[in-house]
Amino acid sequence: MELVDLLRWLHVIGATVLLGTGACIAFFMMMAHRTRDPALIAHVAGTVVVADLVFTATAVVMQPLTGAALASAIGWPLTEGWIVLSLGLYVFTGLFWLPVVWIQLRLRDLARVAEKSGEPLPMAYRRLFRIWFLCGIPAFLAVLSIIWLMLAKPAVALF
Repeated sequence: MELVDLLRWLHVIGATVLLGTGACIAFFMMMAHRTRDPALIAHVAGTVVVADLVFTATAVVMQPLTGAALASAIGWPLTEGWIVLSLGLYVFTGLFWLPVVWIQLRLRDLARVAEKSGEPLPMAYRRLFRIWFLCGIPAFLAVLSIIWLMLAKPAVALF
């Protein structure tokens, strides 16, 4: 396998992990939330945080590294319009992802407290869950857009 092929494969795997992990995390959090069961929500939110740290964080670090190496190996300047746009969307996604991880930790903690006290989930949980959900929409759409840009490589004149 040539270096370009290896870099392309690693970059595609990273994009797949980002998209797949994000979709699965959203699905499992939504399913747990629908039960209103604090014990289940606490467990799922805790697992989701681990998945984010193991899978998403690893891919977040690897994507720009493999992307830059791939662009260099192929001869694409990093100032290419679709690459600049992809990087901008990547930062945009990160601005939503970082608070989402913190929110997941808070959701887990609030659910644990509710479970131990035998009380229903507090209003703070419901408010944070709405914020978590709303943050996921632009981040998910940005990741889909990045993948489209990587595949289509449209001529984007930014400069």
